[in-house]
Order: sequence, then C-alpha cells, then structure tokens
Amino acid sequence: MAVKDYKYEFFNVTFPSEYVAQVEINRPQKLNAFHEPMWVNIGAIFRRLSYDPDVRVVILTAAGDRGFTAGLDVQQASTGGVLAQPDAKAGSVDPARRAVAIKRHMQEFQDDISAIEKCEKPVIAVLHGISFGLAIDMTTCCDIRLCAKDTRFSVREVEIGLAADIGTLTRLPKANVPLSWVKDVCLTARDFTADEALRVGFVSGVYDSKAATLQKALEVAKVLATKSPVAVQGTKEVLNFSRDHNVADGLNYIKVWNASMLQTKDVEDAMLAGLKKTKPTFAKL
Repeated sequence: MAVKDYKYEFFNVTFPSEYVAQVEINRPQKLNAFHEPMWVNIGAIFRRLSYDPDVRVVILTAAGDRGFTAGLDVQQASTGGVLAQPDAKAGSVDPARRAVAIKRHMQEFQDDISAIEKCEKPVIAVLHGISFGLAIDMTTCCDIRLCAKDTRFSVREVEIGLAADIGTLTRLPKANVPLSWVKDVCLTARDFTADEALRVGFVSGVYDSKAATLQKALEVAKVLATKSPVAVQGTKEVLNFSRDHNVADGLNYIKVWNASMLQTKDVEDAMLAGLKKTKPTFAKL
C-alpha cells in the first residue's frame, strides 16, 4: 500500500523497510498530548495496518525530542465535548444521561487504543522523554517496549483526580511485572526512570538516545519481517490468548490454531506440487 494511502492528521505513517510500517505521533508542540481526533485516528491507522498485506511489523514512536506523549490533553478535554462541565445557563442534562454519555465516550476511547493490541502484526514501542498517562495505556498494548535512557514514565491519572480508565490498570498487572510495583506507581502517580522500567521488566531494552532506540526497533522489525507472517502472527495471537486464559485453555487453543495452519500449509504444498506436476507430499499430523 502506498504511503499516500496513510494520511491521518497528527500522525506520520512511513515504511522504512520492506514489510515494516512506522507510526509516528506528530503533535510535538503540545508534547504529543492526545485529544479526540488523535485517538480516533490512531485506532483507524492500526485497524488498517492489521489487514494490510504489505505490513508485517509496526513501530510506534513519536515526533520531537521532549517526549513520547504527555498523555491526555486535559485542558482541551475539559473545555469541549462530553467531559466538559455542563453550562448551567443552557440547562443541564440529568446525571443518568450524562453518565451514559461519558461511559460511551470512554468506550470509544478504549476501543481506539485497544486497536494497537488487536493489530495482528507485532507492534514495537519506542519511548523517549516524557511518557505519561496515555503513554502507558498505549504501550501496554504493544508487544515489545524499548526506550531511551532519558525516558520518564508515570501513571499520571491519580494526580488529576481519576483512576486510569483507558487500559493501564487492566494491562499493566498482566505485563509480567511485580504487582506491588504496579500498585506503587499507579497509586502514587510518581515518576519512574528507564532503568527502573528495565529492572522490573516493563521494557526489554534501554538505549542511549531516541535515535539509538529507534534504530534498535528497526533492527528487530527487520528480523521479524523475514519470518513467516503466518507463524509470527499466530504466535502473537496465542501468546495474548494464553495471557488471558489458563494453561489448559491455552494448550487447547494452540492445538486448534496449528491444526488449521498445518492443514492450510498442506493444501498450499499440494497446489505447488500440482503446478510442478510432481507427487504432492503432506506433513505428518
């Protein structure tokens, strides 16, 4: 798919290598803080990348040197849309209807960020500088997290009087990091460093700069792009399923999954053998 087909406001989508897409958040003048058009667009981008046959791996990064994202643009959210305070002069909506509207709004936000996790292709996060709030929501959706040594993380929502509601409190406890540490950073809203993130296993690598981190992500992406997309995407699917289910369910799922994949491969082998007019051979099941 041509680059021109991926034109979305506040995002740059490029293709730095064969089968590799790079999604760059692009609102650096506002520290890449998100407002509604941005989460709608990021959802649309990842849904398209999921089905794009020319993409096997996605890198998620952000423009500017100051940070990955400062999180939600709270000022803009509080002055317009469903989260804005109702105007008493214009007449108020009753609390039940307002609550339903907020719930629907949050569902839409959650769905657009969850599109990163649901993307069939592996997603590699490249974090740097300020990485607050929504940065954690988004990157817990990613398959591999890498960061620059200057990265400052924070689950920030408690500081603005909220419980994080876009995914952090659900996904971070399943990120194979200590639950005591998860509660520490979520309840206090304190900053934590790249070194601490590496020590607890939230990230799998820390590099000297944003450029070095991006270069490492591209190296990993190129390796993944050389693998069978059926194998890579199947592995991601089964790993995510197994994270959310017990061992018996996971074992049963992989049996069904690979039975389907191996059968598909047998048919493909038979078709290729038929084209070559040789006797087809089948994998032993």
